[in-house]
Amino acid sequence: MTRDYSDFLPLRARDAGSHANPSLLQALGWQPFFAQQISVEDLSATPPVRVVEVHRNGLHVVGDGIDTIIPPGADATVGDWLMLDATRPRSSRVLERTSLIKRRAPGTDRQEQLIAANIDTVFIVSSCNQDFKVARLERYAALAFEARMTPVIVVTKTDLVTEPQNYIEAARAVSDMIDVVALDARGDAPRTKLLPWCKPGKTVAFLGSSGVGKSTLSNALLESQSIETQTIREDDAKGRHTTTRRELHAMPNGCLVLDTPGMRELQLTDAAEGINDLFADIQELAVQCRFKNCQHVSEPECAVLKAIDEGVLDGDRLRRWRKLMAEDAFNSASLAERRSRDKAFGKMVRGVKKLKDVRK
Repeated sequence: MTRDYSDFLPLRARDAGSHANPSLLQALGWQPFFAQQISVEDLSATPPVRVVEVHRNGLHVVGDGIDTIIPPGADATVGDWLMLDATRPRSSRVLERTSLIKRRAPGTDRQEQLIAANIDTVFIVSSCNQDFKVARLERYAALAFEARMTPVIVVTKTDLVTEPQNYIEAARAVSDMIDVVALDARGDAPRTKLLPWCKPGKTVAFLGSSGVGKSTLSNALLESQSIETQTIREDDAKGRHTTTRRELHAMPNGCLVLDTPGMRELQLTDAAEGINDLFADIQELAVQCRFKNCQHVSEPECAVLKAIDEGVLDGDRLRRWRKLMAEDAFNSASLAERRSRDKAFGKMVRGVKKLKDVRK
């Protein structure tokens, strides 16, 4: 019997009525964007699967009639779509992504860490306590803009303060292109307020520090208590790492939710465009400066410094922009240097191997 591959192919190749009963692949977030990268010939040998969980020793992948663990690959992360090569799973092709969350890995070895792929909306979570920092929100927002995801700032634990509006206004000042939602993570508020971004077949992720309520929000959307939660330390509002791995969970309506461990360190890399998008107000002022290469420090006729003097632009915002741009430039150069060095080493190894083969 010939297998029907229509569910895997672009929408134009499928019957219009198929939307009423989505296939497993569609429920996992399969989109025409991915279908356009493959052919029927590809499907017959390497079926598409999605990475739903990352373990230390493997990747949990799910597809049509497939639910298994395969060896980890350096270039795959949770949310990725793979064309599964059953005989050589490490060689499974990673499909081009709609979005990718990445950072410079903690430590000094200049590596890049992939966090998640193919996320449609990222909820940047911060709570109304000592955890709330505008600079941290800006980091996550720049990362989201760079990855071409829709960022939404979620301010939690509004019930614990007398003036939550102060936190809400500070969050809104991050960017006028980002929606801000304030809520108590307990009860029905998460489902009602976040539902507009949680559509069937879409994938959303929660990012933020430990203890801000990411797992509680995930449980609320999932209508279960499948994800463990813990309280924060009262003396410094620091959270404890409850979520230890990145895993996709399915909401009752078909949306996929990614709960991530809290990140103590978020070093941006290759995120210059995202930073510029986030600080669009500074970019608009910069084009009015007298000099094209104005550094906005002490140059004459600097529109940015003039805006600060007139109270139009916050000086702290300019300092945070400078810090993020300098950090991104340093990390990007460091990683580019590592890639170049690794490429040169690989070329040398191939050369030595080729020489040995000739001598044989």
